[in-house]
Amino acid sequence: MQVSGQKIVVLGTGGTIAGTAADAADNIGYKAAQVGVRDLLASIPALRLAGGGAVEAEQVAQVDSKDMDFDIWKQLALRCQHHLDNPAVRGVVITHGTDTLEETAWFLQEVLHCAKPVVLTSAMRPASALTPDGPQNLMDAVALALAPDVRGVFAVAAGEIHGARLVQKVHPYRVNAFASGDGGPMGWMEEGSVRWAPNIAVGHESKGRIAIDLIANSVVTPRVEIILSHAGAQGRMADALVRDGVQGLVVACTGNGTIHHALEDALLRAQSAGVRVVRATRCIGGQVLPKPGDLWVDSRGLSPVKARISLMLDLLAAS
Repeated sequence: MQVSGQKIVVLGTGGTIAGTAADAADNIGYKAAQVGVRDLLASIPALRLAGGGAVEAEQVAQVDSKDMDFDIWKQLALRCQHHLDNPAVRGVVITHGTDTLEETAWFLQEVLHCAKPVVLTSAMRPASALTPDGPQNLMDAVALALAPDVRGVFAVAAGEIHGARLVQKVHPYRVNAFASGDGGPMGWMEEGSVRWAPNIAVGHESKGRIAIDLIANSVVTPRVEIILSHAGAQGRMADALVRDGVQGLVVACTGNGTIHHALEDALLRAQSAGVRVVRATRCIGGQVLPKPGDLWVDSRGLSPVKARISLMLDLLAAS
């Protein structure tokens, strides 16, 4: 790792990478978010920057990522932007749980002004495991943050580099738990070096759609929920959410944005009540292809959980 006089900031949020179990052979019965980010870094002697560069750690949150929420996202985004704006910082690395990493990555992609890299990394085995995967993932994330001409938000795990838009957790326990659907990985980490996939462009500055100041000044978070269309689906859940004050609904649709007729009727009622409705597909690959006569807009290829984030930000910008 060659860097001179610049630093990498590692922001800790908890997750399995910071988890511990009573038995080192137990890779699933652990408790997440037990080890502080500074201790994580101290446990990796090989993580050294050449040329006088430094690694600085900051604990932003300490949670199991299943419990991630907008307030933590807001704090994380503000700390990221603070460090990105510092000329002495080369890039930001975030340690994160795997369960909602894809959502955090997309939120940050949407709100940050990234003239530098922001790299999320994680682990599927706790820090106490006989063979933890977190240390190598963290080293790879730092190496990516140091790579030349890298800008924007990425996720690194099991030697693969994924972009914030497409990355999804696709397996509940294996170490290579992430994929990017039809797009595939953007590249691979190989012994501390980056090998980009053919035709991948990473040198363009990334500007979030939503100004970071809007996030900083937000008081009330728009409420957006996800509803699944399935065989025998009904509209009662949508009706109940409208009565409860929901502002937006993302539908995880079957196939190419199709919706059970009973749920569709309820969504029409929701729309009449002023609720924004967006369609996404529940299929792991591909995206909804719009056609004439569609009742609602599609998610432009975003998964349901990422479409929810974008709709929240749209509603926030319009408020």
